[in-house]
Amino acid sequence: MPEPVFTIGHSTHTVAQFVALLQQHGITAIGDVRSRPYSRQNPHFNREEMERFLRHAGIAYIFLGRELGARSQDQSCYDQGRVRYDLLARTALFQHGLTRVREAMQTHTLAIMCAEKEPLDCHRTILVSRHLDALGLDVRHILVDGAIETHADALARLARLLNMPETHLFLSPRELRDDTYLRQEERIAYVPDEDQSQAIRGAAG
Repeated sequence: MPEPVFTIGHSTHTVAQFVALLQQHGITAIGDVRSRPYSRQNPHFNREEMERFLRHAGIAYIFLGRELGARSQDQSCYDQGRVRYDLLARTALFQHGLTRVREAMQTHTLAIMCAEKEPLDCHRTILVSRHLDALGLDVRHILVDGAIETHADALARLARLLNMPETHLFLSPRELRDDTYLRQEERIAYVPDEDQSQAIRGAAG
């Protein structure tokens, strides 16, 4: 069985609470998948502050937001103004991010981090964990109370929340799973405002 890769949301934790959660599960490195590694509401989770307090706790910090962030700067990853996870996942940059995760796992117990408390509301689960799971990795989500939820259990919980059928006359189990991911993606995927859309178009030019 491969070593697990964890996910966690920093939520509104204090530094002490957050570090305690990491230490509870033996995490030795954080892979930050926020496209913009800053928080106005919780400034202690700004990148520079995080690097400092994690280093003090003996935990490495790895920025993966460029590769695995949900707010892509690649215009080809957008359709009708919304980022599409399937397009983003096919990019060389995203695939490189998955490689970086696997490399980090060789030397660290890694937790992929984003902001959201609920893993089902975050691209760390619906996008990144989906593709790590497809690679055969054991993905486990650290919940806000410190409990662990396997990725399979998280996906089953999502299917129940979305009132997805357990079986379907015309869809295979894999197609039902893909539809579950897609429905949640439609709820949470990034939609840039006009200024952000112009910036993305400018970057493409």
